[in-house]
Amino acid sequence: MDRPAAYTLTAIRLHWLVAVAIIGTFAVGLYMHDLPLSPRKLQIYSWHKWAGVSLFLLVLFRLAWRIGHRPPAEPEGMPAWQRKAAAAVHHTLYLLMLAVPLSGWLMSSAKGFQTVWFGIVPLPDLVAKNKELGDTLQALHMALNFTMAALVVAHAGAALKHHFVDRDDVLVRMLPFLKK
Repeated sequence: MDRPAAYTLTAIRLHWLVAVAIIGTFAVGLYMHDLPLSPRKLQIYSWHKWAGVSLFLLVLFRLAWRIGHRPPAEPEGMPAWQRKAAAAVHHTLYLLMLAVPLSGWLMSSAKGFQTVWFGIVPLPDLVAKNKELGDTLQALHMALNFTMAALVVAHAGAALKHHFVDRDDVLVRMLPFLKK
């Protein structure tokens, strides 16, 4: 099966929507973590959880789209190690895009704080309340987030390297307005 020359407009939009949502949710998570306990902090935690659930659902849609729509082939002459590294980073990012919100949901459940999506749809607790498990899941959630942040930086750095050093179309495929 031939691979397309470019990403679909839907794939591009999903990529950037998920990217902005991840960066925003990560930033809110960093901000809220050390706030003193207050009604405002609890509201921000609720928003963060709403964003996490929404992001999880968006990523499921993105994965379904990706399964049905192959990405363009890598540029001609791209070394095999770079192809393998790109595939590993992409697969790991998809895994983390699912694992991060799941770990947050598990953590909330273990800490005894039910997730209520948009304040309307109560989601079931995934585990029973357990302080030690909650603390472990909090550490896991944080580690997964920082791992994803590092991979996002590497992903963006690789795209910029392809654009400015290799002068290929890797970045242009996700930002078509850069096309000469």
